[in-house]
Amino acid sequence: MMDSKPEETFLGGRVGIVVGDITRQNVGAIVNAANSSLLGGGGVDGAIHRAGGPAILEACREIRRAQFPDGLPTGEAVITTAGDLPARFVIHTVGPVYGQAGGRESELLAACYESSLTLAERHSLDSIAFPAISTGVFGYPQDEAAQVSSQAVARFLTAAQEVKEVRLIFFQRRDAEVFLKHQELEQK
Repeated sequence: MMDSKPEETFLGGRVGIVVGDITRQNVGAIVNAANSSLLGGGGVDGAIHRAGGPAILEACREIRRAQFPDGLPTGEAVITTAGDLPARFVIHTVGPVYGQAGGRESELLAACYESSLTLAERHSLDSIAFPAISTGVFGYPQDEAAQVSSQAVARFLTAAQEVKEVRLIFFQRRDAEVFLKHQELEQK
């Protein structure tokens, strides 16, 4: 499977914008915009579970059993096998449902990116691909999510040593255009 190359880059080429399918990214880890059950769902979550096969679900069930019997809390992240995907790992994170986090939506969304990047660094991964977390059925406005996610990624990369490449994956061009209009990364 071929993955798409970044159309635009930022932060000295360390952040790339890609219009494509996150399940086809050949990176250290792809990030799953999961629900707290970790047992699959719709959108990106369902696509990752379908493309990656049963090994991902088995690993998620074990995490639920051993670490998070009540579900993964919003803003936290866990790592599993990538199963049949070209990525080495899947990092699962639960974004906030917009309007249901008591005004902490931006803090929790930033935590999704920071927790995922921290796991990538901890596992010596040099590349990671993110979907637009919480902007689907969780209702986070894309323009606000662009600001929060770009700030979180930029903050992390200023101190990160291991992570060399962050891909922000958008399934549709118009979603990438909204991100590009509202992001706060330094283009180089």
